[in-house]
Amino acid sequence: MRSLLLVLCIHASFTLYSQDDKRTPESTEIWEPQPRIVTPGTDPNTPPSDAIVLFDGTNLNQWVSEKGGPTQWPVANNSVTVKPDAGAIKTKQEFGDMQLHIEWRTPPVKDQSKVSQQRGNSGIFLQERYEVQVLDNYQNKTYANGQAGSIYKQHIPLVNACKAPEQWQTYDIIYTAPRFNTEGRMIIPAYVTIFHNGVVVQNHTALNGPTEYRGLPVYKAHGKAPLLLQDHGNEVSYRNIWVREL
Repeated sequence: MRSLLLVLCIHASFTLYSQDDKRTPESTEIWEPQPRIVTPGTDPNTPPSDAIVLFDGTNLNQWVSEKGGPTQWPVANNSVTVKPDAGAIKTKQEFGDMQLHIEWRTPPVKDQSKVSQQRGNSGIFLQERYEVQVLDNYQNKTYANGQAGSIYKQHIPLVNACKAPEQWQTYDIIYTAPRFNTEGRMIIPAYVTIFHNGVVVQNHTALNGPTEYRGLPVYKAHGKAPLLLQDHGNEVSYRNIWVREL
């Protein structure tokens, strides 16, 4: 009986809608509010007008050392390069939801005995906690949830889109920060979509929690936090880093 009543109600609603001669195309138009205007860059890699430029190739004024004080990574040729053992660097500004553009390059392979995680290893930590792996995976096999384009130790990239060492590569990342209730419990996980060299490698992927080298991740409540670039002992270079807050 309940199923029959449901069918009758749906049929009545459809009949009413189809007989509504007063409905016009304008009745479903939304005019306000209008989206704000953003001027695009000259190409997909160029910052749009509302971007926060974190590194334009000239200085690291927007960054500090994770250890405290000024950064020690050298800036040259419009890029910044990891100084091994100097420690990670992080932005002075804190972020939540964001669109991130960042370009990176792994160094040449000088020692063929260096394989897997020993080649071009670095990482981009969203909100200091959630690592998007940077690694030379051009003809260099490693564990799948630790290769370039992975959410480190959590999610395998959909494909391997790596270029050869010494070539510039791009990440375009859409990140939604996790939400917590007043008791500090996670109610909505963080989500990330990643384009690696224009190829989707993470598609609205739910993060399991902060990056852990050992053990399983567990969310802990937090607010906005910096973007962090990892020092993993390899001379990985970065350039053209900008963010749009969402």
